[in-house]
Amino acid sequence: MRIIILNKSDRRGGAAVVSFRLMEALRAAGVDARMVVAEKLSDSPFVDVAASGIALKIPFLAERLQIFAANHFDRASLFKVDTGAFGVEVMKHPWVRDADVVMLNWVNQGFVSLDCIGRLARAGKRLIWTMHDLWCMTGICHHTGGCDRYRGKCVGCHFLNPRVEATAPGKATHDLATSVQMKKVRLYAGTDIRFVAVSSWLRDLGRGSSLLAGKDISVIPNAFETGERARRASALVRPAERGEGPLRIVMGAARLDDTVKGLPVLVEATRILARKYPELASRTELITFGGIRDPQNLDGIGISHRHIGMVNGEDALADLYGTASAVVSTSEYETLPGTLIEGQAYGAVPVSFDRGGQRDIIDTVETDRTGYLVPYTSDLHKGAEGIADALHDALRVSGPEIRRRMLRSVETRFSASAVASAYLRLCR
Repeated sequence: MRIIILNKSDRRGGAAVVSFRLMEALRAAGVDARMVVAEKLSDSPFVDVAASGIALKIPFLAERLQIFAANHFDRASLFKVDTGAFGVEVMKHPWVRDADVVMLNWVNQGFVSLDCIGRLARAGKRLIWTMHDLWCMTGICHHTGGCDRYRGKCVGCHFLNPRVEATAPGKATHDLATSVQMKKVRLYAGTDIRFVAVSSWLRDLGRGSSLLAGKDISVIPNAFETGERARRASALVRPAERGEGPLRIVMGAARLDDTVKGLPVLVEATRILARKYPELASRTELITFGGIRDPQNLDGIGISHRHIGMVNGEDALADLYGTASAVVSTSEYETLPGTLIEGQAYGAVPVSFDRGGQRDIIDTVETDRTGYLVPYTSDLHKGAEGIADALHDALRVSGPEIRRRMLRSVETRFSASAVASAYLRLCR
């Protein structure tokens, strides 16, 4: 069986990293699995670009121009939506032509069009579409920002022309989001696509959408590294636990100051931690990593802090999480937050809002606890206080026993072999 994974990149972004891991896991299981991408950053011989640079650039620019025009030449939402109207003809690539199964992962920004997906189906390819966000179930957006029109008709999209009130009488009965949603209706009706959600939360959202209602949506999580380094880290006593260094909290993202990541909540939580638990806060250090457009967004952090920029590679992640007592996510929502799983594997206790796929990661029953979930609220101070209290508890309980428990949980749910086996069952 020959499997091709289509993803925009093989390294850049969370979907790229887990797609590459899936390819390696499938190959380790004896399957001829490869990736075809628009951007190749690895040196793997089993990854290839779909086309030449100019052939990839043209559909990317055409789709941005389409969105720019539909948004009355406002750049605000230019990269928050995708239409699937333009893409590379991936069927011309010999690996795709020879494939039995094509796995669609994150294929937006002019990489694979909806029309191309239809052609793949008509060519007899078995299609598996892994959802890393909501785009498969909405008109054009990846995250809805609180909008629930995807449950019915996507119309008056708030990512398009925000100067028009979409719900006003007589306004916006049909727009770009509506036309793309209708195109997806026709595609899904005419093709046998097997949809995969990376978390139970995402699956449930899909079941409540007009596009995926009644579809058989499997839940298969992303694969994560659980090797010997993680087992050693889970057994270690942290220097801080011997009184020889600071307790460390880690938070990271591809872009830390993306509004969805809730960075202001983290900043406020550290200030509350310093006020409510001054002795603990004085021994605690926050380490942030990832891209950030405006470093001033980190101003006001209430405890010792270092920002270390981008972190790449399993060795660097092991060094980062291997000395951390807690890993935190303050995102408004996450489909399956990879930083929590990575931190958990290396023994950092995860702390997060309970809004997304976190319940597939964190057990909160005291005897089996593998982290802390905080009820989500849009109230900045109240949310930050909940995160601060959970961090206080996580820093106090961190130790070898809970780390071993967390590693067992990650190995059971997210190991590469388990994830590859689940996909292979779906392929047959």
